[in-house]
Amino acid sequence: MTELIAVAVITALAVISPGADFAMVVRNSYLHGRTTGLFSAAGVAAGVLVHVTYTMLGVGLLIASSTALFTAIKLIGAAYLVYVGIKTFRAKPVELDLERPTALSPFGALRSGFLTNVLNPKTTLFVVSTFTQVVQPGTPVLQQGAYGLFMSLAHLGWFAAVALFFSHSRLRTVMLRGQRALNKAIGSVLAGLGVSLAFAPSR
Repeated sequence: MTELIAVAVITALAVISPGADFAMVVRNSYLHGRTTGLFSAAGVAAGVLVHVTYTMLGVGLLIASSTALFTAIKLIGAAYLVYVGIKTFRAKPVELDLERPTALSPFGALRSGFLTNVLNPKTTLFVVSTFTQVVQPGTPVLQQGAYGLFMSLAHLGWFAAVALFFSHSRLRTVMLRGQRALNKAIGSVLAGLGVSLAFAPSR
């Protein structure tokens, strides 16, 4: 029970901590609408499952122990965030039409959420440290898998709520009217996260 509570608390704190996933879901939700935001949230949750899978297979320990490999993953993730940040910063305002077809396909939304999460080394460290420091070696594999599924579902639930909130018609109308400034703000946040990630110590 203590192990379960520890995993739940750590996961909750990790999920609600603002970061690249949050910025990405907010961006996609207010720009492209509710469906796009929800697919982005699903992409984030799918990314968490990837981290859980390789951690349970033992690859997570290899990544955490290899400075070169961890640095490579960190730089790829940083480059992706900087790319998306610059793209968002330079994006032209869209027409103020809440009924217009989304410019981002469901697959594109899913991919953006997935890549933002799966390339984030902070999520790598969160999952790996939880499974190595909190989950006991003798914990049954099925129970470990349940922990991983809980982590993914917690991300899905939180970011789905974020998508629903920021895609609400009234709020979205206000945000779309100020989208030029919002695009620059969110783009700067994403690019800034990428730069800080690139220069952060590997350990």
